[in-house]
Amino acid sequence: MYAAVRRYEGVTDPAEAGRIVDEGFVPIMRQVSGFVAYFWVDAGGGVMVSTSVFRDRAGADESIERAAHFVRDNLAQFLPNPPQVTAGEVVASA
Repeated sequence: MYAAVRRYEGVTDPAEAGRIVDEGFVPIMRQVSGFVAYFWVDAGGGVMVSTSVFRDRAGADESIERAAHFVRDNLAQFLPNPPQVTAGEVVASA
């Protein structure tokens, strides 16, 4: 399995960003080949973190690309800073 984690800082409206992600982005992630799970977390203090898990690297890479497009087209006003992106192979899970 592979995971992609995106950390967004300076989020101006976490509740609205969460609603938009839930209604618009989650369905997009479910369509990516190898989809396992997706989480959107409000870490407080204007920080939100997304985690995407896929069966293979291609799915994780595609999720990063789709996230960038979705943010640009739908969330730019709430996520003013580019995310810190970390991706790699899952080496342990529960």
